[in-house]
Amino acid sequence: MLLNRPQYLERLYQQKDKDLVKIITGIRRCGKSTLLFDLYYQRLLTDGVPKDRIIRLAIDNIKNASLQEPMALYQWLEQRMPRDGRCYVFLDEIQLVDRFEDVVNGIKRDFDCDVYLTGSNSRFLSTDINTKFRGRAVELKLFPLSFREYYQFCQGEKRKAFNDYMLYGGMPYLLQEPDPMQRVAYLRTIAETVVTDDIVERYRIRNREVLRALVSLLCSSIGSYVSSRKITDTLKSNGHPSVDHKTIGSYIDHLCDAFLFYRADRYDIKGKNYLKTLFKYYAVDLGLRNAFLNFRQIEVTHTIENIVYLELLHRGYLVDIGKNDQKEIDFMVQDMSDRYYIQVSYTLMDEQTRMRELRSFKNLDDGYKKIVITMDDDPFTDLGNGYKKLHLLDFLLDDGALKNV
Repeated sequence: MLLNRPQYLERLYQQKDKDLVKIITGIRRCGKSTLLFDLYYQRLLTDGVPKDRIIRLAIDNIKNASLQEPMALYQWLEQRMPRDGRCYVFLDEIQLVDRFEDVVNGIKRDFDCDVYLTGSNSRFLSTDINTKFRGRAVELKLFPLSFREYYQFCQGEKRKAFNDYMLYGGMPYLLQEPDPMQRVAYLRTIAETVVTDDIVERYRIRNREVLRALVSLLCSSIGSYVSSRKITDTLKSNGHPSVDHKTIGSYIDHLCDAFLFYRADRYDIKGKNYLKTLFKYYAVDLGLRNAFLNFRQIEVTHTIENIVYLELLHRGYLVDIGKNDQKEIDFMVQDMSDRYYIQVSYTLMDEQTRMRELRSFKNLDDGYKKIVITMDDDPFTDLGNGYKKLHLLDFLLDDGALKNV
């Protein structure tokens, strides 16, 4: 099954022929190789690029094991480079090659080629890119499926599809696995692999139990303010007396670098600066989050907040938490031309909830849209004072929903 992902394909295509190494990153099994080796490959062929001008190599294939030596890889590529004209080089699992950055920089220097890389997070993390390529690379972050991508495949009744999405998330393989028990087993395997291979192995972490307890705490705390000191105190009270907040801070950084969580920073709207304390962390995929928690603690309001946050990242927005005097705005969202203030609430039917959510927008008279995203099933969008209400499914299924509400 080949699932088209036009949004990411277009972003990758926009980098075509630019003098930068293109590096596709993201959590394990989110579709990096498929995007490059299948979707982008077909796009180049459609564009008129001859097959012999596209060099593809899966370095993790056993038949290519000898090419994990850097000089052997360079010579293999050299033999396949055309003597004139541009070619396109796709290298999958590049982290298996020692000094791979030297190989990549070498072929770019010696030949007319456009280079694309993917790599597993256990030895090739997001923070490595600038270190190894010193500004000569661009990163494309790939996420698991958005709800729109998920629904385009599964179709059916929207609310049922959304309930499944909240429970199992958007890892692409699950679209071809109908059995719930097999879905759960698959998600647990991926979750374990990310922790063991991508974090424990990479950073040689000895106290795995502390790391697992930390992951569970972050999964339980999506949508809530988190600090390393507060987590440390909780872990100490839960039977880990030797842990310290510096270690926990490092572990959290590792989890984000492996794309398991994303950190939302706080921005003081009046003071126009970022605050250095209290952040929120959101899981990259709700299925993985639920697997870490053994499919317990599925709290709907924080779950839909997590989904909204990920959808905003999917669409390429810069997303922060907004501080408006003493009030908090769930998300302050902006791109090159627009800004939106967004609250997320399961319902506004309760008057106290309605007043609390709208109070966060008070005295924000800067002309930008203020929107509350809810699950309320009614046709009304006007909340007064210029504030708007948007149904969650309408937001998720329509890229232009924020502009058009």
